[in-house]
Amino acid sequence: MFSLAATSASSLLTEFILLSFPCPRDMQILLFAVFSLTYVLTLMENGSIIWAVRLDHQLHTPMYILLANFSFLEICYVSATVPNMLANFLSETKTISFAACFLQFYFFFSTGVSEASILSLMAFDRYLGICQPLHYPTIMTGCFCNKLVLFCWVTGFLCFPIPIYLLSQLPFCGPNVIDHFVCDPGPLMALTCIHAPGIELSFSIMPSLAIFLTFPFILGSYTLVFRAVLRVPSAAGRKKAFSTCGSHLTVVSLFFGIVLFMYITPTSGHVTTTQKIVTLFYSVCTPLVNPLIYSLRNKEMKNALRKVQRRMKILPSK
Repeated sequence: MFSLAATSASSLLTEFILLSFPCPRDMQILLFAVFSLTYVLTLMENGSIIWAVRLDHQLHTPMYILLANFSFLEICYVSATVPNMLANFLSETKTISFAACFLQFYFFFSTGVSEASILSLMAFDRYLGICQPLHYPTIMTGCFCNKLVLFCWVTGFLCFPIPIYLLSQLPFCGPNVIDHFVCDPGPLMALTCIHAPGIELSFSIMPSLAIFLTFPFILGSYTLVFRAVLRVPSAAGRKKAFSTCGSHLTVVSLFFGIVLFMYITPTSGHVTTTQKIVTLFYSVCTPLVNPLIYSLRNKEMKNALRKVQRRMKILPSK
């Protein structure tokens, strides 16, 4: 049973305060400048990959279609957190509305699950392309690839609506201060008037399921891929296959390594500085680095990006 005071307090709660990274005003402005530049570069890099895949007909293959979708997910992922964080750096109150907090929560986690699904689909594509090359064109058709991509998007965005809705309906007694730069389940659960172990467990199980269903699948796919690559008689063929798979495995290691550190353990109300830094790394830094990993050692992508660059130089003169 809730007390009348608790119910009244929760009904008056219309916003939260995101402490983000408490520091002097000058440092807040410096952080705003740094993360503004990071955000713009992330949008430009991932947008360039999407644009390159769209413009270059040689990249209209499942592998690059998946890469373009992954880049678009990265844009959505970083846009769920960074704009509000930038506004927070300049704000005196550092508030976020109740609805905006849960909306950010939803998009942040949903895009994360979709990313894990897309990464597993990219591993499956490489498995078919290298281990089943004769069957690859008939299995991984454009239509089938688009259906799988749609499934990844829908799966990610259908995982959290019910748990987030149930959490939003709990009474919040205050204080309304969240020691984080993003609305996270642990700090939010700590602000509720009642203990809800079922809802708390759901926010631990959902990310865990996403990881335990996709990560072993990716490892299994690449184990078979590397076995097949080692049998390739041509050194050039082996080098090309390892180059393509190596960039993907680097991205997979960054994504799953950090997420495993953060979300396998049950949520708690206490957010340490380490947790904030790790969350910052995978939500802001990895979307900036991933396009570089995919493009630096990929000849086809580098050629397509050069075409985009030349096109961008020509367009203003028209």
